Amino acid sequence: MVEELAQADDAVAACVDTAAWPLTEQELVAALDAAHRLQQRLAAVTLTLVREIDGRGTARAQGASTTTIWLRERLRMTVPAARRLVDLATALDTGNPQIRQALADGTINLDQARVIADTATTVQTTADTETAGKAVGVLVEWAGQFDPTLLRRMGTRILDHVAPDLADAAAAAALAAEDARATRDRHLTLSAQTDGRLRLSGTLDAEAAALVRAAIDPLSAPAGPDDTRCAGQRRHDALADVCRLALRTGELPDSGGDPAQIVVTTGYDGLTRQLGSGALDIGLQLTPDTVRRLACDATILPAVLGGAGQVLDVGRQRRLVTGPLRRALVLRDGGCAFPGCDRPPRWCAAHHIHHWADGGPTSLDNAVLLCGHHHRHIHHSEWTVRLGDDGNPEFVPPAWLDPDQIPRRNHYHRRT
Repeated sequence: MVEELAQADDAVAACVDTAAWPLTEQELVAALDAAHRLQQRLAAVTLTLVREIDGRGTARAQGASTTTIWLRERLRMTVPAARRLVDLATALDTGNPQIRQALADGTINLDQARVIADTATTVQTTADTETAGKAVGVLVEWAGQFDPTLLRRMGTRILDHVAPDLADAAAAAALAAEDARATRDRHLTLSAQTDGRLRLSGTLDAEAAALVRAAIDPLSAPAGPDDTRCAGQRRHDALADVCRLALRTGELPDSGGDPAQIVVTTGYDGLTRQLGSGALDIGLQLTPDTVRRLACDATILPAVLGGAGQVLDVGRQRRLVTGPLRRALVLRDGGCAFPGCDRPPRWCAAHHIHHWADGGPTSLDNAVLLCGHHHRHIHHSEWTVRLGDDGNPEFVPPAWLDPDQIPRRNHYHRRT
């Protein structure tokens, strides 16, 4: 397969360098259809490979918590896109072979395949395998005329065509399946932007959507005739107000042993002279005015930094990494330090690089933040962790994974 894919890659590369302008309109449309069909066939191959990788446990063997996370790191995909790829690969492998064949033939696209697979699963639950096969045949035929959105809508009543006596029960099952998909696909992503801001995106299920609207709508109304904020700005400020209210209750769960809180790092002299900017523990920067406003209602904790900005040791007499030492560790690592992991500090525990039981001290230069999965992985694999020359953690992969054993670092939490 590798040789055949390499030949296909060469053929496609030749097309990339070929000008499209000499083509007639008919040739142009035909070329587009051919490229689209090839894209779907390659998608079928990709799904086959993803399913085999998932089944073999390749992702966990290479240190990732799931195949989804491994695909994100390997193919630079978003987590939702990688999860959908894994789910569809599983569905096509265990479900009706007509769907994969139609995708391989280029007669349906990837989104249509996902719709048909979801519908077939619902029909099989309501009826039987034979009826599900009939439904797949009808939907594959309809896919030549309808986009995925219309195809999903029509699929909710597919039994009207293949098994009318079961249609009502199927409609109820389809509604339940749609609710299950909404629960499965719910997610919220917080992405740091290059200009120091945070982008929030995601998909809420119906209940969470109702809760969010109920919480922010009353706070999103214009404050008066002089309120010049647009609707989006008012919703932004309302969400921040809701979070402030939640923090003030004091009832939120602890975050890695500390109360839920905002941590801002700034220089004392700059703070007193109203000139110092600040850095949040999630890596974002704050203006001097914002730092001083937050300091009005905050506990100020001292931390001593070295000349290059490294946090110096604290808490050498304790086994557990808590209090000021944990805050220093969060400030340095920003989250799970294992390469490719984006889990935040509250999901992480402190790992002694040189184990406490073996005489290792509880200090910043002997600790690293790791999420639960990677904490277990470090203890039960051939990966090793150490601090680099700049005081930041780096991980050496086992020789079977990288014969050169080049140290790797996590770049998701870096502030530069």
